Amino acid sequence: MKHRGYRIFALLVLILFPASLHAQVHHEIKITLHPEAHRIEVEDRITLPEARTPSGAEIPFLLHEGLAPGSPTPGVEIVRAEKPSEEMLGVDLEALGMKLPLDEYRVTLPAGKREFVLKYQGAIDHPEEEGEEYARSFGETPGALSPEGVYLAASTFWYPWFDGGRVTFAVEAQSPQGWEAISQGERTEHERSESGTTVRWESPEPQEEIFLVGGPLTEYRKAGPVEAMAFLRKPDPELAEKYLGVTGQYIEMYQKLIGPYPYKKFALVENYWETGYGMPSFTLLGSQVIRLPFILHSSYPHEVLHNWWGNGVYVEFTGGNWSEGLTAYLADHLISEQRGKGAEARRASLQKYADYVAEGKDFPLTAFRGRHSPASEAVGYGKTLMFFHMLRRQLGDDLFVRSLQQFYRDHRFKRAGFADLQRAFSAVSGKDLQAKFDQWVTRSGAPALRVGETTATEEENGFLLTVALEQIQTGPAYRLRVPIAVTLEGQERVHSITVDMDAKRQTFSLSLPARPLRFDIDPEFDLFRRLDRNEIPPALSFAFGAEKGLMILPSSESKALLEEYRRLAEAWSKTQSTEIEIKLDSEVETLPADRAVWILGWNNRFKMTMIGALADYHLEFSGVLPKGGADVERSSLKVNNVTIPIRNHSLVFTTRHPANPARSLSWIATDRPDALPGLARKLPHYGPYSYLAFEGEEPTNVVKGQWPVIHSPMTLYPLNNRGERVEIDRATLPPRQALATLPAVFSDARMMEDIRFLSAETLRGRGFGSPELDQAAEYIAGQFRKAALSPGGDSEGNYFQSWKERGGDPEQETTLKNVIGILPGSRPEWAGQSVVVGAHYDHLGEGWPDVHQGDKGKVHPGADDNASGVAILLELARVLAKEKPPERTVIFVAFSGEEAGRRGSKRFVAHSKNFPPEKMMGMVNLDTVGRLGQNKLLVFGTGSAEEWIHLFNGVGFVTGVPIQSAQKDLGTSDQVSFADAGVPAVQLNSGPNLDYHRPSDTADKIDQAGLIKIASVLKEAVAYLAARPEPLTSLLPQRRAGEAPAPAPGRRVSLGTIPDFGDQGKGILLEGIVPGSPADQAGLQKGDRIVRIGAVPVTNLRDFSEFLKTLHPGDRISIFFLRDGKEEIAEATVKER
Repeated sequence: MKHRGYRIFALLVLILFPASLHAQVHHEIKITLHPEAHRIEVEDRITLPEARTPSGAEIPFLLHEGLAPGSPTPGVEIVRAEKPSEEMLGVDLEALGMKLPLDEYRVTLPAGKREFVLKYQGAIDHPEEEGEEYARSFGETPGALSPEGVYLAASTFWYPWFDGGRVTFAVEAQSPQGWEAISQGERTEHERSESGTTVRWESPEPQEEIFLVGGPLTEYRKAGPVEAMAFLRKPDPELAEKYLGVTGQYIEMYQKLIGPYPYKKFALVENYWETGYGMPSFTLLGSQVIRLPFILHSSYPHEVLHNWWGNGVYVEFTGGNWSEGLTAYLADHLISEQRGKGAEARRASLQKYADYVAEGKDFPLTAFRGRHSPASEAVGYGKTLMFFHMLRRQLGDDLFVRSLQQFYRDHRFKRAGFADLQRAFSAVSGKDLQAKFDQWVTRSGAPALRVGETTATEEENGFLLTVALEQIQTGPAYRLRVPIAVTLEGQERVHSITVDMDAKRQTFSLSLPARPLRFDIDPEFDLFRRLDRNEIPPALSFAFGAEKGLMILPSSESKALLEEYRRLAEAWSKTQSTEIEIKLDSEVETLPADRAVWILGWNNRFKMTMIGALADYHLEFSGVLPKGGADVERSSLKVNNVTIPIRNHSLVFTTRHPANPARSLSWIATDRPDALPGLARKLPHYGPYSYLAFEGEEPTNVVKGQWPVIHSPMTLYPLNNRGERVEIDRATLPPRQALATLPAVFSDARMMEDIRFLSAETLRGRGFGSPELDQAAEYIAGQFRKAALSPGGDSEGNYFQSWKERGGDPEQETTLKNVIGILPGSRPEWAGQSVVVGAHYDHLGEGWPDVHQGDKGKVHPGADDNASGVAILLELARVLAKEKPPERTVIFVAFSGEEAGRRGSKRFVAHSKNFPPEKMMGMVNLDTVGRLGQNKLLVFGTGSAEEWIHLFNGVGFVTGVPIQSAQKDLGTSDQVSFADAGVPAVQLNSGPNLDYHRPSDTADKIDQAGLIKIASVLKEAVAYLAARPEPLTSLLPQRRAGEAPAPAPGRRVSLGTIPDFGDQGKGILLEGIVPGSPADQAGLQKGDRIVRIGAVPVTNLRDFSEFLKTLHPGDRISIFFLRDGKEEIAEATVKER
């Protein structure tokens, strides 16, 4: 292993000099940067604290080699030592394998003198070196100055380093024209001219080191109580705006949670090599890092929070580094918690511990200094995170937050350790927490649980459940508070109990009000413990965390592929901690069971062994098992109902070794040799996942997921009243509130107000040509007017595009209106170009044109369809109108006549003269988006442009909203009118429900939290489209001018199936069945896949819908479907719709 880096050396110096905590040196530094020569020129006016200046004493300090300091201050003597003493450094550099170019000097001051000036100059030129052998490592340098930029830190020793004590300072930096230099604190002077840039930063707050970073940068700012700043290497206002916006949001959230932000600014600084550093009041991130879609709501808030923990309250490292785990808990874990995925995040943290921390790699939290390997991360970050979570679960949110706030108030700009945390939490809670801190902080290892004998006995007033629990780890028992969730007969929500366990084996008797059908130990992973292998899905971290591994190459593969597989294996043998052996498949008789095994290639002779090991997870190959060449063209693989072509894709799977579940078996296969270098680089970052698919040379991740957990030993099923053990789903766990929430960008209250108005009884369902439909149009126009959108109607100042149509029941001629509001773009060269956001506002009135039997004459409120879409459209318009103008014009259109055959969207496309279809970047349609709940957000029509699927993958990362893209379009909503005109268009949809086109589609059933999620997705998508320089790569078929598909007749019958709209397989996968429907009476079930009706093949939803349109009420049909891989037949009689 390489040494742990120059930043760690600076950390070690801080650890070794605790005596000078209150004796601060003050620096007034003037520095001139000469990048071409790699030189700095410095004048430093130093004020030493009185405690450090005894009369006539020599005061040692360190400085970068070759800077030759001198002092113009009378009476000051400076002498250079032969070499830096071990006593001065506090550490043996050679023992660390480090060679820092340092000089030691000794300064003598005249009696009574504490202030003096040093002048020095010289070269600082240390090119970045390859980082540690660890997936999260970056390049490192102790300090550098070049035409690309500057990085100066404590590890550079660019200013006199006296004894590692804290400093206050001001830095005035002069740099070349076009440069910006950034340091901690507040910027008090800033001047740019032809001769260069002069800037002054002042930090009256005590700091542990002084940074100066920068280069040729473009600055962006957003004023506020805390100034948000962004410095980018290339102008990118859209990217800057994203970071400036979330900076304010996270600072506001953390100020409410913890206390006042300790600095005047927070800045994002783009570095000239890849880094992920957090400094007081700014973060230094590499160009690739800041453009990763998930960084805004993962690593970035982590760095913002470090200004409270680590850079606001400093770490007393001698007792262990608590700040990384606490920051991970209040940033990474909190964001997961806000997205309803707190339990998943904790399981992932515990899985890292299980996968990476073997015996001999564990250590107590008191020994953690910083992350340098997966094992050190799993303990220092993961165990500390779980410790704070257990503390919160024991004390409750209120006491937990108040304790954090007290700790922050008491130790701001001071060093603090676990002992100080313990005192704060004990004082605020009124509990003696010493034993709890000792157990988790000073003891290495983790408890491991096993469930022993269990019985359920019926009593007079209920049931008695007896559970035996064991702690099976070596060493004494831990004191644990073990959560148990019991699923009871006839109850929808679990019965939750917490038991106190302080022995290696204990039996608990639980009185229950009803028969227990299932019980789960620690179902939400609230305890730090070593998980059983069967509690967690097999993941790549399982393979990467192994001590030994074997990579088996395919001997009969093509020369190009074999060579690249070998290069991947050799690269990992050098960079991963696993001891890897590489062999051809022809050299291996059987798979060894004592190590992690990797099978490489479609043509590996152990391929069928791998497929057998994956049998529990129902992978399905279509065509033939690929062997290269033409076979690859015909083959695909389906995993978790997602079909992945073999051609142009790289697939990765991992599972348990069939001969030893304590080891892993993994498979990497591709038809693209040029994708393997990217896989070698990327896969170590995908540790939590069981399966992955990548596309192309890059390669780009398009599918990822985890296998389901089966046979968890923490889940048991007591005997039922018939003496049987029946596996059932767990009842619903009680909801939990996140510890804090981000200030809302969108208002669910405003959106619900829109929905309630549009779906109110007074609007009578907004039927075709009705006065109430006109009232809805006037309401929408009024909202556009309030948001200050420009009118986009037929005449100046008018929001309406009006025209005559015939329809309704009885049929009549009427005037329909699209309502159009425009947010003008800021780039003149993009005049006439647009992004369209649409949603239809009409509905069925009293049923026409799609009334169900028995519903005619009843008001259909249309809250989900589509008052919800209009509400999100209006809310986005309000939000964007208050922000910086988009680069490309955004047009908001509320369409009329959608239910009568997309008449409004067709009219808009055909008569949009100022913004013609050929200049439309793309269109996003909102239709039926009010019932998201726990569903994935469906995006239909991603096959209309090459970029859509990648765009929404990225949006899912950024927002945390699960998204399922469907390349094929159902052809049923307004986006189709745009696709027919050649405009790439998609529809957002929250999924099917039984109230669709029914009088029961009411506002009380809308998922308010889901509205916020979908609005967030829409905002990200629109921002991308408004800023993208080049057109989307359309995949739409070319149509002749004026050509459009002929309108199809409406359906007359109902079968009662609810399709899985996101499924991309052949046939129709059923998401559900309408109770009492023909499908229900025929015995169809959720999970069935319809493949044929009579002699008519059913390959997709459009085929299915078109066939149903040919039927009449009373027709009898034979439905061929797949259930558990076997084809079955059901007979059904369709009824009137």
